[in-house]
Amino acid sequence: MGLREIITGRRKLAGPAADRLFAISTAYVTFETLGMQSSKSAAVVFQALATADFDAIVRDMEEVVRATASDSGTVVETSDDSFGFRWLVLRGSGLEDLTVGVHAVASAIEAGGYGERLLCAVFAFSDAQARHVYWIYNFKRGAFYPFVPAPGEQQRDTERELVIKAQVGNELPIETELERWFPLWGTPI
Repeated sequence: MGLREIITGRRKLAGPAADRLFAISTAYVTFETLGMQSSKSAAVVFQALATADFDAIVRDMEEVVRATASDSGTVVETSDDSFGFRWLVLRGSGLEDLTVGVHAVASAIEAGGYGERLLCAVFAFSDAQARHVYWIYNFKRGAFYPFVPAPGEQQRDTERELVIKAQVGNELPIETELERWFPLWGTPI
C-alpha cells in the first residue's frame, strides 16, 4: 500500500487469481463419475470495444489460438449476441486444451488493459440424461457456477444446479452467492 492509498483510505483490491480457471481441468474426473461428459466446446464471453487497439488484441489472440489449436483439431469462431457481447468459441478439443485456450484469450485481453471487458468463460457438458450443463466461470469473482437450462423458453433447472454444486464439493471454486448465478440464454456452444 502506498502513501496515497494510506492518506485517501483507498486501495486497489487484487483481482482473483487467474489460475483458478484451471480447476475445471482437475474437476473433470469428478464430472465423469457424475455422468457429465465434455461437449468439447468452450467460450470466452466479453464486451467488445470498437477501438483499433482492442480489435488488434482480439484478432492477434484469435490467430495465436488458431495456430496452436490446429495441432489438437480445435476450431475457433466468433459470434456476437443480442446483448452486445462477443463469444470467442473453441470447439473440438479436450477439456485441457480448451481451458488453456480460454485462459490464453482472457490473459491477452487482461494484459492489454481490458480485463474489465471480460464477462465469463463457459464450458459445455452433457449429463447422463443428455441435458446440457454449462459451467460458467465469472472472471471478476474468480468462481464457477453451474447453469442447467430446462425445457421451455428461458427456464432453468435450479434444483439440478444445486445438486451438481453439492456433488462437486470442493473440486471447484464455487460462487457462494446464488443470486450471482446468472443464466446465459442462447449460448452458441
